[in-house]
Formats: sequence, C-alpha cells, structure tokens
Amino acid sequence: MSLKPTKTLGLGLALVECLLVAGCGGSPPKRPPPEVGYVVIQSQPVQLTTVLPGRTDPFAVSDVRPQVNGILKARLFREGSNVRSGQPLYQIDPALYRAAYDNAEAALATTKAKAIRFAALLKQNAVAQQDYDDAEAAYKQALANAETARINLDYTRITAPISGRIGRSAFTQGALVTADQTTALATIQTLDPIYVDITQSSAELLNLKLAMQGGHLTNSGPADARVTLQLDNGVTYTETGTLQFSEVTVDPTTSAVTLRAIFPNPTGVLLPGMFVRATIIEGLQNSAILAPQQGIGRNEKGDPTADIVDDKGIARLRLLKTSRAIGDKWLVTDGLKPGDKLIVEGLQMVVPDAPVRAVPASFAKPARPGGA
Repeated sequence: MSLKPTKTLGLGLALVECLLVAGCGGSPPKRPPPEVGYVVIQSQPVQLTTVLPGRTDPFAVSDVRPQVNGILKARLFREGSNVRSGQPLYQIDPALYRAAYDNAEAALATTKAKAIRFAALLKQNAVAQQDYDDAEAAYKQALANAETARINLDYTRITAPISGRIGRSAFTQGALVTADQTTALATIQTLDPIYVDITQSSAELLNLKLAMQGGHLTNSGPADARVTLQLDNGVTYTETGTLQFSEVTVDPTTSAVTLRAIFPNPTGVLLPGMFVRATIIEGLQNSAILAPQQGIGRNEKGDPTADIVDDKGIARLRLLKTSRAIGDKWLVTDGLKPGDKLIVEGLQMVVPDAPVRAVPASFAKPARPGGA
C-alpha cells in the first residue's frame, strides 16, 4: 500500500498553518491602538454659587400691650389683616381716665389763674415773693398732672406700633387688661420685606476666605450680593434678595454661622418660619478648570482620576482633586492643566501607559456647514 497521498496531505495542512500564523513566525499580528475621543482642557472664569438651607424671619415684630389698666370695650381690627402704624386696635373703657383728665384740667385752670394774679400783685409789691413762688409751683404741678391725665386717656385707645400683619387677638371684649401684664394682646409682624436667615458651616466659610486670600477666588461684588430662593415645594421664588450680613461668631453647638438676606414679599407668599433653600454667589474663580463628568472616574480608594493623552500618543492616568459639580462638569482644583487632552470617549479600551489613537470627541467636533 502506498503512503504518498498521506504525506502530501500533511504537507498541505502544515502550509495552511504556517500562513495562519503569519509566515510561520509564531507571533500573531499586532492590534492597532484603540481609538479614543478627547477634549482639550481650557481655563475659564466661573462664578461659584452655593445652596444653603434657611428659614424666613419677620423684618420687624412688635407685641401689642396695654399701658393702662381697664376693661376692653372694643376690638377695632380684623385678625390676620394688615394694619398700619398708628391704626387703632383696641379701645379700653375711657370713663375713669376722662374724669381724671377733666379734674386735672380744672385744677390747671385754677392754679393758672392764681399764678397770673400773683404775678400782677408781685409787681405792685402786694404779695410776698414766697407766695408767688408757691402759686407758680402749683401751676406747673397742675400742668404736669393735666399732661399725665391726657396721656393716660390717650392710652385707652391702643394703636399699632408698626405696620404689618396682625395675628389673633389673645383677649376679647370685656376682658380686664393691666399695664404690667406679660401676655400680649396681639402680635404684629412686618412681612414685606422679609428676612431669610441662612446657615453655613464655619469650615465652608473658612475655605472660602482662604481661597480669596490665596487669590484663587475673587469677591463677586459688594456685601449685598444677590440671593435667590427655592421654596420647600421646589418652586423658585420670583423675587431676588440681597445679602445683608453674616454673624461674627460661630455657634458652638452647630459650628455654623448665620447669613441674613432680605427679600421683597409684596404678595405675602413668604411667611415666618418657612423652610427655604438659598442660592448665594460666593465669588468668581478667574482660571477655573472644568472637566466633563464622563471623563472622570474613581480608583479603588474612591479618589477621582482621569486619563489624558500625552504628546507621544500614550494614555496617562492622572490623580485629581475636585471641589464640586457645576452643571455636567467637575471643578478640578489639581491634576489637570490647560492644554491637557482629556479622554472622554472609549475609556473602556484605554490601558494606562499604552498607545491610543486620539481624535476629538464627537460632541467637541465643530458642525459641518449644512448640518452634514
């Protein structure tokens, strides 16, 4: 039996195998570098803002209290309404005070006439100087008594000390009130404008001041920086407020400082004690580095990282420091510089310190004329 066909078949298989392994060298063909998309990092001015919790507080508060004793004869306002300064609110029975005033006026008239008469007699040396002095002193005393009686009579009509919204009345018609009582008749609160007290941690405030001192952040403007509000239901308040001041001491229980802003409140939407979120402009960072979030990853320790393309087309891993998210970007404080090519597409194919074929990212390419 001949063996030639078997030998010929073996040689053919060997030849095919050699061709498959690229010339019988035993090394597979090299794969081309993966294609990645990049954006060029650039510095730009960024206005930094912060969102802080706060609560509304009346612009002014005044408790309405009686200054004389008596029986309440009438309540002259509607509970929950707006009142103006000087508007009558309560009427205390004035009968006793009117009688006291009339009596004081009568005594004043008598002593005044006597003082005038004694003054004329003194010029004629018909009365002693001491008698004139006594008459003059009695007149001045009666004058003071009459003024006191008039003031007490006026106090029987209790008026609003400030303008604002008045709450419920704690006393009704017929109640006995006293000048030294601790319970207020009612409370008036000025709600337009209205304050918003905002709390900020002392650590954040310290970092902000250090950034300004280091030249990394410039003050955005005067102390009355503009503030916007978001209500507890998520709705943005239509009016814009201004920052008034910040506390000079830190609350030892919360390690926070209080910022106070003032807002117009013409429609009365804001009520005292409401929870709000305030957006405050912290300052302007002139040379900020903003990196797209899709180009920032995390290592096993949770630290932010990024892959860039160096001048030789090699992917390099960078360890970053970030401070906050601004829109769809991270504000990078360390690890990136202007001109770096940050890889944002094809990251799953990137091997650190390996070559890549870098092209501008699809969203960074300029649009062709005609929309093509």
